[in-house]
Amino acid sequence: MSPPILLTVDDDPEVSRSLARDLRQRYGEEYRIRRAESGRAALEAVKELKLRDEQVALLLADHRMPEMTGVEFLEQARRFYPKARRVLLTAYADTDAAIAAINRADVHYYLLKPWDPPNEKLYPVLDDLLDDWKAHDRIKSDERLRVVGHRWSAPSHAVKDFLTRSQLPFKWLELERDAEAERLLDAHGGDAEHLPLVITEDGTVLQGPSPGEVAAALGVASRASQNFYDLIVIGGGPAGLGAAVYGASEGLRTVLVERDAIGGQAGQSTRIENYLGFPSGIAGSDLARRADAQARRFGAEMVLTSDVSSLDVCGSARVVRLGNGDELSAHAVLLTTGVAYRTLHAPGIEELTGAGVYYGAAASEARSCENEDVYIVGGANSAGQAAVFLSRMARSVTLLVRGPN
Repeated sequence: MSPPILLTVDDDPEVSRSLARDLRQRYGEEYRIRRAESGRAALEAVKELKLRDEQVALLLADHRMPEMTGVEFLEQARRFYPKARRVLLTAYADTDAAIAAINRADVHYYLLKPWDPPNEKLYPVLDDLLDDWKAHDRIKSDERLRVVGHRWSAPSHAVKDFLTRSQLPFKWLELERDAEAERLLDAHGGDAEHLPLVITEDGTVLQGPSPGEVAAALGVASRASQNFYDLIVIGGGPAGLGAAVYGASEGLRTVLVERDAIGGQAGQSTRIENYLGFPSGIAGSDLARRADAQARRFGAEMVLTSDVSSLDVCGSARVVRLGNGDELSAHAVLLTTGVAYRTLHAPGIEELTGAGVYYGAAASEARSCENEDVYIVGGANSAGQAAVFLSRMARSVTLLVRGPN
């Protein structure tokens, strides 16, 4: 497969050549650099690339161009490459227009001209955007982990939701919808009464596993590497991840214990618009992935799919007992257990939970909602975000709100 493309658009030939030169110097070994000198020419190039089934990782356009502005180009190019990272190049006087473009064209970032020195003003931004693009491209293209399940199977939903929230690439194969699902179930002697059937990259077959068993098969740490730490953080939401970053960056031996997937309730959000430092918004799973990588870079340890059963004091140490029987001790324990969704109290709801009734599962259940009528109980932020997200696939989305507004 040919390397992905970085496409630049600027009507000033000198600026266009300079930008292409800087991009080639940094990214030339991994990407192909293409440039255009008008918005219309760039849009034609995008259409041609789409016809050839080429990958485009980045679209970088100058704001002030005749006939078609950079914002107009990015807005139209988005239809052909919605996953490409979009960057607007602008002068300081046009920053208001650039900020408006974040909403209009879903621009990921804007850069000010001039960008010298590129090591400080260009490359750090593009490095981050391209790393983000590669992470999403990996999730989309790597489907060597296969999960056979049924849409009305609560255990299937639990595994699918864990993998989705953890951003672990997998191929979901639904019985009664995907022919391959039946073939795999028969080939591996699976039982439709005990779903899901999980087949890992190395051929390991798991029948009816829990999320923790799937995590273990994939090499996700569910046990700590040592018995004593300076800091134990219980809970893997934004607060816990932040504590892990701060503790580990100060040289403390830090371990974070999370009973499910990293990210907490925020990690289940399809879009967070008001998180500091992300002007174009960020998906909760992306925020969790970035924070996880940051904490690990400083040396923090992550122990996932592990419940904490008790907390005790032994002399100057705090002792944390896990559900699997392990004991961890530390000088300090920080509780960042966050919140949980309020549950519905209605006859029969427990039997349907995970099998038609879901809590915060818009991302993992989106495909199952295609051309279906979806009802969302609640009227706050999470409900609104889920409604916007699911409306792209569902036949209809109805909010059921208890209050008058």
